[in-house]
Amino acid sequence: MELPRAVADAAHRDSDDAQARVARIAAADTLTPADRYQELFVEVQMSRVFDDGKTFIDCAPLDEPEKILSAYRAQKDHAGFRLADFVAAHFSAETIPEHHYESNPNQSLADHIDTLWDVLTRAPQTHPRKSSLLPLPKPYVVPGGRFGELYYWDSYFTMLGLAESGRPELLRAMADNFAFMIDTYGHVPNGNRTYYLSRSQPPVFALMVELFETHGVHSALHYLPQLHKEYAYWMHGVDDLRPGEAHRSCVRLDDGHVLNRYWDDRDAPREESYREDVMTARQSSRPAHEVYRDLRAGAASGWDFSSRWLDDPRELSSIRTTALLPVDLNSFLCKLERQIARLSAAIHDTSTAQRFDALAAARRQAIDRYLWNDAAGAYFDFDWQRDTRRELLTAATAAPLFVGIAGNEQAQRCGDAMVDRLLAPGGLVTTSVGYGEQWDSPNGWAPLQWMAIHGLRQYGGHVIADDIARRWLHTVAAVYEQESKLVEKYVVVGHAHGGGGGEYPLQDGFGWTNGVTRKLLNQQPRDHAHDARAGRRHRGRRR
Repeated sequence: MELPRAVADAAHRDSDDAQARVARIAAADTLTPADRYQELFVEVQMSRVFDDGKTFIDCAPLDEPEKILSAYRAQKDHAGFRLADFVAAHFSAETIPEHHYESNPNQSLADHIDTLWDVLTRAPQTHPRKSSLLPLPKPYVVPGGRFGELYYWDSYFTMLGLAESGRPELLRAMADNFAFMIDTYGHVPNGNRTYYLSRSQPPVFALMVELFETHGVHSALHYLPQLHKEYAYWMHGVDDLRPGEAHRSCVRLDDGHVLNRYWDDRDAPREESYREDVMTARQSSRPAHEVYRDLRAGAASGWDFSSRWLDDPRELSSIRTTALLPVDLNSFLCKLERQIARLSAAIHDTSTAQRFDALAAARRQAIDRYLWNDAAGAYFDFDWQRDTRRELLTAATAAPLFVGIAGNEQAQRCGDAMVDRLLAPGGLVTTSVGYGEQWDSPNGWAPLQWMAIHGLRQYGGHVIADDIARRWLHTVAAVYEQESKLVEKYVVVGHAHGGGGGEYPLQDGFGWTNGVTRKLLNQQPRDHAHDARAGRRHRGRRR
């Protein structure tokens, strides 16, 4: 598809800088650690040289990778060979300083978040050679803990806080990085690691460009070429689909409507969780490659993992992510279609505007038909392979409100359903029922709180939205007073503390918690969370 002239012109702005960036990336190696180290990679991961499977694939090689692999092949059968010693001699592992994210005593919650941005910022100049990190042109903010790279949908919620903290330089750098990844790879990878290139995450770039425009980074129109490219990535192969067929992310339903699913182009174990995925697949009667694909698609959803994707909520091996049409993904894609239509109209590209308006209208109609449950008054995922709507209510039901595609009555009823079935003392639980996965009850996550709060406010539901915000801020503040830090997820049922479940320990930092909390603190200037002080409960004082 040929881009309109005005869009093409925008794509060539700052051409000298863009050419320099392309030259740098052209020299970068996109081989994943599994591709590069082959049987050495498998042996390290299956032998659990490191407790966390992500550690090895994030290591920096101390010599040329080809030489390391050759040395391994030459030495591995020698008497006395120890794999752990070999790895230690040839790789440098990233280390996370202890207490790296803790606040100074008596520091307020807002001040703590403001100081964390520099702690969580990474510079491209520090990228180790031949590691799995994909080079980026500008500094970027990472989530924290084991997550030392840029993540796609995390970053939108992180940016909310950057804007509130008055960090326009970081916001601009992040904008440049996301545009760069779309231009370079045709999509935003899950994160800037080679092993994430085969998948994306919830497509929130259309939301990002609104944030960039609001805070003076660039007009949204500046990013129209990248919006088109991201849309092409998600809709690849759609024109050739017949009813009942699927290709990559796209599914054409029996009535001709098109909705999307999460997808990963690879069907091998995830490199960051290689051993775990192998063991999970062994518990299933399905072909292993199908289980691997669904695990990877679950990671692409950002909800890795949740009973939302499982046939048996207590068995991860029953995961069927690619069989489901998620309400959040399709809401974000409807937002993308509407954004392209709006910006195309702004440059008087009437035909493109009309086409994307029609695409958005068709998607919204399909969402209403397949994902809206009128009896329950909420949105649910749809199992396209079994032609049935899922019954588990999740906080993703707020996504149509968040992007503004719900009807007024739908928004009202959806808000009621969230209050009745998801609202807990500390905020919204992720799912109405919990089965031990980290994206389940009793955990609550910052991005889901924000989607519900902002979505409800757009439809006049200020009382409910403010109540969720107050509960969430209380949770974050309580843990901050106890632990002197912010964490990845929280238990919002009963006594507030850091969340559990998942494949790795609770992580400190934490990008999107910081971003959403900083935004809410600015919106709620009289909330008691402003009075919270780091470590207060350790010192025996309470508010």
